[in-house]
Amino acid sequence: MVLKLYGVAGWGSTNRILVILREKGVPYELHEVDTKNKEHKSAAFREKQPFGLTPYLDDDGFILYESRAISYYIAAKYANQGTQGLIPTDLKANALFQQALSNELCNFDSFARPLILGVLYQPQGVEVDHQAVDKMISALDEQLDVYDKILSKQRYLAGNELTLADLFHLTSGAVLPICGYHGLKTKPNVARWWNEISSRPSWQATK
Repeated sequence: MVLKLYGVAGWGSTNRILVILREKGVPYELHEVDTKNKEHKSAAFREKQPFGLTPYLDDDGFILYESRAISYYIAAKYANQGTQGLIPTDLKANALFQQALSNELCNFDSFARPLILGVLYQPQGVEVDHQAVDKMISALDEQLDVYDKILSKQRYLAGNELTLADLFHLTSGAVLPICGYHGLKTKPNVARWWNEISSRPSWQATK
């Protein structure tokens, strides 16, 4: 049974999953959700995703939503094919992986997303608050200074092997230059890491 992904190509949350599907070489069907006409807010859609957001996954009747959870599920289910080691199995390596996952969500994306929303998704007629944007850029830059220290000691965020924690940065990270933030390219260790993960064929095919 081919996995069915209900989302919107080009949207960050859907792209996050597409990267993992491609890393693992998993066949899938992408079903485009008509968000313009509020399909994701319909009662039928909310039966699958109760918050009325995209995407969700249908694996032969098993329904799962939230892009990070879906990505984890795919990497775990197809652990022995495609890119190996995206979820470490050794106890200590997995603990460091879980730490890196938390860093991505709490110390990167929670700073990057408000910046992206504040610059690119203002309601029609509302001007960008440049003072607020400058503060968000400064706050994100402080987080990336810590990343630079971490990555001065190891190749990836959880150690010396690529994991989901690294790949989860791609969707928000790729948009940051449009929002006026360039730290992913100017901080030496972050830049080395970012150039490597953003050059992967899975991301090049997705972006």
